[in-house]
Amino acid sequence: MNTIYDQNLEKNDANFVALSPVSFVERSAEVFGDLPSVVHGARRYNWAQTRERSARLAAALQAVGVVRGSTVSVMLHNTPEMVEAHYAVPALNAVLNTLNTRLDAPLLAWQMNHCETQVLITDREFASIISEALTLLRQEHGREVIVIDVSDSEYRGEGERLGQFEYEALLAAHQPVAALQGPADEWDAIAVSYTSGTTGDPKGVVTHHRGAYLNAVCNAATWTMPHFPVYLWTLPMFHCNGWCFPWTVAMLGGTHVCLRRVDAQSILHAITTHKVDHYCAAPIVHSLLIVAPASLREGIQHKVRAMVAGAAPPASMIEGMARIGFDITHVYGLTEVYGPAAVAVKRTTWAAQDLSEQTRLNGRQGVRYPLQEAMTVRGADDMIETPADGQTMGEIMFRGNIVMKGYLKNPASTAKAFEGGWFHTGDLAVMEPDRYVKIKDRSKDVIISGGENISSLEVEDALYRHPDVVACAVVAKPDPKWGETPLAFVELRAGATVTPAELVTHCKTLLAGYKVPRDIRFEPIPKTSTGKIQKFVLRERAKSTSALD
Repeated sequence: MNTIYDQNLEKNDANFVALSPVSFVERSAEVFGDLPSVVHGARRYNWAQTRERSARLAAALQAVGVVRGSTVSVMLHNTPEMVEAHYAVPALNAVLNTLNTRLDAPLLAWQMNHCETQVLITDREFASIISEALTLLRQEHGREVIVIDVSDSEYRGEGERLGQFEYEALLAAHQPVAALQGPADEWDAIAVSYTSGTTGDPKGVVTHHRGAYLNAVCNAATWTMPHFPVYLWTLPMFHCNGWCFPWTVAMLGGTHVCLRRVDAQSILHAITTHKVDHYCAAPIVHSLLIVAPASLREGIQHKVRAMVAGAAPPASMIEGMARIGFDITHVYGLTEVYGPAAVAVKRTTWAAQDLSEQTRLNGRQGVRYPLQEAMTVRGADDMIETPADGQTMGEIMFRGNIVMKGYLKNPASTAKAFEGGWFHTGDLAVMEPDRYVKIKDRSKDVIISGGENISSLEVEDALYRHPDVVACAVVAKPDPKWGETPLAFVELRAGATVTPAELVTHCKTLLAGYKVPRDIRFEPIPKTSTGKIQKFVLRERAKSTSALD
């Protein structure tokens, strides 16, 4: 029914603009143009320069035919060109596809064909694998793409030129577009990011401008980030578009400190040299800093705030970060919700607790981001919310503006993900009395032994509490009597002499007997480029080795 408030009060150019995170770049260039925007080796840019370079890239892409809905893929490290792509591509209402730099050529070709890549921007370091991928793309899929080569100032290799254009020459040849404007409709796609594809082909997660804008704001609000943060790129920008932080840093007029390689020495050197105050990473990256020689942390006198996500962080990692004086914020999310969409908000009363209790509280996945409409734990079948008793397990689900549009060219998976009007994460959790959510496991990672459910995360947490354990992963091993039993793969710190029997004894002090691993193996643990452990590989190992026992 129309009311008086619907009469002669229409949207117009003066009172409505579609939300898009590219607007943050224009504002920082306008207001903070003289302030530093990007640091990379010897290269330095301010916000006026970054805006101009992004606008030149937009003009160049426009000149080769990029329009609304075109896909621009990038195969880049965390370099200035990767930052600029996050600003230029959405400004044309085109769609950014950040390729995982550790994928093999057939999968790269498959993804570029699936999202119908029109232009590829690629670092010369990847020339060999990209050349193979382009050949496969041409021969198997009949698709040709325009290639732009990046010759990064920090790359010391000899990677060949593959494309018709060189990045810097292309920018120099074009005048910048008048404005980085974004879309007319904020529901338009801003990016397509592919899931790992551990069970069949990967799924292309399509996100929109509205969600990217809101999650960029949420990052700042959740972390209470000040103006002008100095942000270190330890998190690959190809992972969920860097959890939307390319746009968060732009919003705050901050400085991107780029890294081509992620290791403890490089990270700590950058923190010391550039006075980095914020960075994000998976648990394993934080663990590298904890076990790094104390001498590498000398000179860090300022407060460093770290965000952890990508896997449930072990308690030992949270405690370790506290010991070295880094302030850790634990967030939770998935590619389908733009990276983090929930946070273990630290209440002031937590500070009065001992370190062990603070660690437990901070280790939870927490509550929804302020601009995410809802987060719940429900039964996957009956869709009834579980009681906030810390015991009843259900599936974490999200609803709101920070949820993907859906999966590209995959209506069946999209419909399944949104059953019942909620996005289903596949993560099993409980809701505690304060309504903070705590993950118990991925649905596929729960071990059912003799009819009892065992959380692999709980077993891993016990193992991590041993000082010699650097990394571990627990999976189900087929067992003729119990159905399944816990099998632990463990990596030890250098020089450690602990035995499997000693680790079993250690676990018995922390776990019920049926949860203790029956088998512990000291083997390298496969990980993704973002540091997430590839349990699907270990599950296959467990199945193949069980026949030998």
